[in-house]
Amino acid sequence: MKARYQYRFSPTDQQRQSLAQLFGCVRVVWNDALALCKKSTKKSKSAEIQKIVITQAKQTEERAWLADVSCVPLQQSVADLETAFKNFFESCKGSRKGRKVGYPKFKKRTNSQSARFRIGGFSLKGDGVYLAKIGIVKPIWSRQLPSAPSSVTVIKDCANRYFLSFVVEIEPGRVDAKNQSIGIDLGIKTFAVMSNGETAQSPSYKRLDRKIRRWQRKLARQPKDSKRRNKTRIQIAKLHNQIADTRKDFLHKLSTKIVNENQVIILEDLNVSGMLKNRKLSRVISQQGWYEFRVLCEAKSEKLGREFRVISRWEPTSQICSNCGYRWGKLDLKVRSIRCLNCGTEHDRDENAAKNINKVGIGHCHDSLSDTETE
Repeated sequence: MKARYQYRFSPTDQQRQSLAQLFGCVRVVWNDALALCKKSTKKSKSAEIQKIVITQAKQTEERAWLADVSCVPLQQSVADLETAFKNFFESCKGSRKGRKVGYPKFKKRTNSQSARFRIGGFSLKGDGVYLAKIGIVKPIWSRQLPSAPSSVTVIKDCANRYFLSFVVEIEPGRVDAKNQSIGIDLGIKTFAVMSNGETAQSPSYKRLDRKIRRWQRKLARQPKDSKRRNKTRIQIAKLHNQIADTRKDFLHKLSTKIVNENQVIILEDLNVSGMLKNRKLSRVISQQGWYEFRVLCEAKSEKLGREFRVISRWEPTSQICSNCGYRWGKLDLKVRSIRCLNCGTEHDRDENAAKNINKVGIGHCHDSLSDTETE
């Protein structure tokens, strides 16, 4: 199976200029190809589009500078656009799994930039990586590559940080699990409550969030296209990156621990888009990264040979006693603990929901007592 390994690097001033030129050329080729596809009445092949926006464009005065960079990332930009259209049409038909994919958009100079090199456009040189017409860049090797990479993507984010992202082939590992199954209830105050009684607290983003709001108010007062506005925009991007990096580190560590210790991982299918309509909680919910956690658990489960399951969002996991199956109905969000009227067991709301998620996920039905008591 394929995996990505990402490393940060610091280019020299000359390499920074060359990369800026490369990112600009890749962006222009993408935008030209997208504009051509929008004008065309029928779907054009990737080879035909490359001929128009790269080969023929280099012979014109307006796009002659495309010849100053490697042709590999330019060709890959057109191929990536074709993949984007394919994903969009498959998503419209419903044949593509996951979230709905939107129509391809034009790339902007202020967004994060990227350029992908295939085999022939890059090579590993000792502790460095040679990129065609860029030179040798030296990333920080935080871990070794498990195999020879098939491609590398050079990324510059909005905070002017540079990364190399390698695509490599890895062998799925086999690690014995301590537990048979675990149900996980995701929340805001406590990020995850497990059916075995363990909890995981998410990092606090309040301090960074207040800084972002203050800088955003400053950004709104500054004139567009000014140098100070650009400095403020970069500062906001750095703060957003701090939140994203903190969240990613927490989610990776938690998902790795859960997948290593359990054979079956069960989550609830949350309606996150519906929850974000709550104006009081939308900002906090969007910072939690529930969907990202689900994606990480699913990917790592496949890597280690685990079983990942998602139960329906309509399962009444918070309305049923996990001990006897008695159904007490809907509870207000401020109610955090409840005593069962049937068996007298006192439950923590989230832990009870996690136990019910585990039961439903492994195929155990609730007792028929819940139906008889509510009639």
